[in-house]
Amino acid sequence: MFPNLGEFNLVSKILENRVALTERSPQFRGWLPVGDDCAIFDGWLVTKDLSVEGTHFRLDWSSPEQAVEKHIVSNVSDISSMGGRPRLALFGLCVNKSWSAEVRDRVAKAVSEGFAKRGITLIGGDTVAGDVGMFSTTLLGEQVAATPLLRSAAKPGDSVYVTGTLGKSAAGLWLLMNHPEDAAEFPELVRFHLCPEIDESMGERLVRAGVDGACMDISDGVSSELNHLALSSGVKIEISEDLLPVDAEVCRMSRRYGLNPLDFAMNGGEEYGLLCSVSFKNDIFQLDSVPGDVTRIGSVSEGAGVFMARPDGEKVSVNAQAWSHL
Repeated sequence: MFPNLGEFNLVSKILENRVALTERSPQFRGWLPVGDDCAIFDGWLVTKDLSVEGTHFRLDWSSPEQAVEKHIVSNVSDISSMGGRPRLALFGLCVNKSWSAEVRDRVAKAVSEGFAKRGITLIGGDTVAGDVGMFSTTLLGEQVAATPLLRSAAKPGDSVYVTGTLGKSAAGLWLLMNHPEDAAEFPELVRFHLCPEIDESMGERLVRAGVDGACMDISDGVSSELNHLALSSGVKIEISEDLLPVDAEVCRMSRRYGLNPLDFAMNGGEEYGLLCSVSFKNDIFQLDSVPGDVTRIGSVSEGAGVFMARPDGEKVSVNAQAWSHL
């Protein structure tokens, strides 16, 4: 009779659908230290994200599958924002000691399938048990062009774009925290917060189209990310409130509760779409070269800081209002 190798069985479930390891080194070689969405060593884009139960996900709100997907998206968006393609992953799992066997199995299956469907090869990791659940991924991607997209690459004359619509995740979280009884009235907002869906290949398509501007993912909110880009690039960024693609459901929910949808759009994190600058004079997003849900929201000029033009013409400073875990 074999012993009950619980951890071995869990790891086996995680590796069940693993993608075969492709022996292919990155085509483009480069090095970049800390400061962007990814570091780069010898051509590998490298990022790491943690998802902690009670902070990033709650299993009384979401399913195990949603929690795992949200975690994987948070890592993949970093690779995308540098114009890369994810390839290899090291995954760490802290199992909440109170999780049932069913929850553990569903988490393992979601991890296995989540990486596999993206063509990402699991090459290692660790499993432990503790008082709260936690997912930890170190994700490696490859550059698909010689020059990656960097936060420091915005130039005067660039236009500023965001992908997708804004405010959904923060609005969904607000609903769950303040009016969970109304969550069914706004299912798209709740679903996006629990399991965001993004255009994961957008960054790759940008660099293939020749974009060499600045880029980062929207994990801490547009107000903070705009300030990151402006400070890293040494430029001034001006956006227009009228151009912001605030999600229609965010506006509807805000009217319902007397809230300002702009707060969700500007300061809500966990969107994971891209914020980028583009120097092309023609709007490439109106052509076929980079199809997708992309909106021009402003421009880059010489100077410093971030400003927003109100509908009445007044220009106000945009302060970073990033979420902090500390």
